[in-house]
Amino acid sequence: MDGLIAESVTRPIPQGSSTAALHETYIEIGGMTCASCVARVERAIKRVPGVTAAEVNLATERARVRTVSDAPVEPLLAAVRDAGYEARPIEANADTPAENRHGRELLHVAAAAVLSAPLLFGMANHLFGAQWMLPGWAQFALATPVQFWLGWRFYVAGWKAVRAGAGNMDLLVALGTSAAWGLSTFAWLSAAPGHAPDLYYETSALLITFILLGKWLEARAKGQTASAIRALMALRPDTARLRQDGVEQEVPLAAVRVGDTVVVRPGERIPVDGTVLDGSGSVDESMLTGESLPVDKAPGAHVTGGSINADGLLVVETTAVGAETALARIVRLVEGAQASKAPVQRLVDKVSAIFVPVVLVIALATFLGWWAGTGDPTAALLNAVAVLVIACPCSLGLATPTAIMVGTGVAARHGILIKDAEALERAHAVTTVAFDKTGTLTEGRPELSDLVAAGDEDEAGLLRLAAGLQAGSEHPLATAVMRRAVAEGVAAADVTGFRALAGRGVSAQVDGRTLALGSRRLMEESGLAPGALLGRAQALSTAGRTVSWLAETAPATRLLGLLAFADAVKPSAQASIEALRQRGIRTVMLTGDGPGVAGAVAAALGIDDVRAEVLPAGKAEAVAALRSGGRVVAMVGDGVNDAPALAAADIGIAMATGTDVAMSTAGITLMRGDPALVADALDVSRRTYAKIKQGLFWAFAYNLVGIPLAAAGLLNPLVAGGAMALSSVSVVGNALLLRRWRPRMLQGTRT
Repeated sequence: MDGLIAESVTRPIPQGSSTAALHETYIEIGGMTCASCVARVERAIKRVPGVTAAEVNLATERARVRTVSDAPVEPLLAAVRDAGYEARPIEANADTPAENRHGRELLHVAAAAVLSAPLLFGMANHLFGAQWMLPGWAQFALATPVQFWLGWRFYVAGWKAVRAGAGNMDLLVALGTSAAWGLSTFAWLSAAPGHAPDLYYETSALLITFILLGKWLEARAKGQTASAIRALMALRPDTARLRQDGVEQEVPLAAVRVGDTVVVRPGERIPVDGTVLDGSGSVDESMLTGESLPVDKAPGAHVTGGSINADGLLVVETTAVGAETALARIVRLVEGAQASKAPVQRLVDKVSAIFVPVVLVIALATFLGWWAGTGDPTAALLNAVAVLVIACPCSLGLATPTAIMVGTGVAARHGILIKDAEALERAHAVTTVAFDKTGTLTEGRPELSDLVAAGDEDEAGLLRLAAGLQAGSEHPLATAVMRRAVAEGVAAADVTGFRALAGRGVSAQVDGRTLALGSRRLMEESGLAPGALLGRAQALSTAGRTVSWLAETAPATRLLGLLAFADAVKPSAQASIEALRQRGIRTVMLTGDGPGVAGAVAAALGIDDVRAEVLPAGKAEAVAALRSGGRVVAMVGDGVNDAPALAAADIGIAMATGTDVAMSTAGITLMRGDPALVADALDVSRRTYAKIKQGLFWAFAYNLVGIPLAAAGLLNPLVAGGAMALSSVSVVGNALLLRRWRPRMLQGTRT
């Protein structure tokens, strides 16, 4: 849209990714009108030294550019300007509110309508048999301001496109309306005295009016597609109530620092991420996680900025502010997804690169063919104008990005964060979903249910040794051991030489002995047999317990006992598996637990396939094997050990209740640890992809049907202008229907 101010925002790509040496730069661009504009801006940016990739989004009017870390922004802006578009860094208070821009556009539409209305009335009289028409000078006086004042934008943008050696929608509009205006002016000025020539001023004026109206409606619709971002940003309060030395003072949010104490009263939005120091109450986190029920908070609980303190007074210690808060990261993730380009857009890019030149050739052939066939240059010119106008490729460039914007936005409102457009598009084709077990299908908070000592050991001694071995671990099973030790008042043994054995367990030295705690595989590697405990271990495994073995491996080698853990299945897990089955999607569980535990959980949930005792690297290999069989695989996990499998899958889906490593690897993040969101994520992908296909179908259909009709003389230029405007509005409006999408399952129930 004309008059937009450009914004340049540079963000470093997180360390640890394969592109850690790159920076992402976002530039807002003004003046783009169609898919051809998008292609030209991308080509211009990619020619700038230091640029490794560029994606331009017509719906958001932004470019996402990846550059080497030391590449300045100014050459990017210069390249965009040289291509004929607006791009400049935003300055404080220099931007024009969207409402004001829409207001100006509406005034332009109104002015064009007022000036064109008399021409329309005269044309209507002629159609109904009346011979009254406005005099030629009056028609000229009304049409000329529309053509060269309100329509000047088309000349400017079209000329810039020509200078850049390309074409765009503005060039087609400028050529078509200029031809109608020029033909009318020539006929009026060259007419014999007393003779009323055929004039077509209404064609040029009404075409511009229709196009301006369509662009205004399109801009309003595109504004609605960005509602998710605006809603998320509106969650952030402007001030915080800071407590220092017992005194509370309301300060700007930017003045709060990590470690500060913030007081949140009932009904207020929590301004920062932090930990509750004092007070208790329920917090509404629905706009961040999609969780419909308030979450109880007590001292020690984590709270997220942007959520609402429903009741109770909370005193919070700040742990993150500004760009480091969860809300800021969510906004960046949604912005990144909306700015990215879906793979299907490559087809549009290829078509748009040659679209305008082909249309110009067709229009010229139409003019020459009709002139040669009928000898009437006026009719030939009008048919050529109709070809130029109906072919404007606005809808072609809007079909994919508008659907992506709405789809990622509505998903974010319900706790499903999609990293990029590629993940959103690919997820619709998933045929197999592989689940991690602990923390994904189960609560991930196991309890130590059984202690079974071997020989002359006792349970208290066994718990003391196990607590010592697990004191330095954050594994859920280790946490369960420590909780049991605290509850029974058992002091953990002092250990040295602690070692974590990936996928198998831990080992350490206690009182001069080397002890190991872990899986049966670890015992077998140590040369130990379960002996008399085998039957008890099998019974516990059959009951769905996870069994860990405790043994001394040096100087003697002997089994000390076993520990059994119970981990409850999440309430929504079974309904999630059933929802996937109804969609024809096969489910697989990959777990490091033994066959007994894995089989019991799988049987309870109805999972199709189970792979037990799988190490982290084995999970990635299992996913690769599923993909090699021709299946499109989504991997769902939450832990560091799931990261290789998440990366190996076609689509990685991470639980936000898990680790940052898992979330950074995945293409989709579920803000609640709810397996039901897996089916919802695939569903929103399927619906979004359907909207993309529908939008592209209508965009191509308008042109495939309209251009031949116009070339055959069966389409009036005015009808062509209306159809062109309608095509863009209908494509965007169809994408907006996605905003009505709702998750089918929340907490195991349909909504």
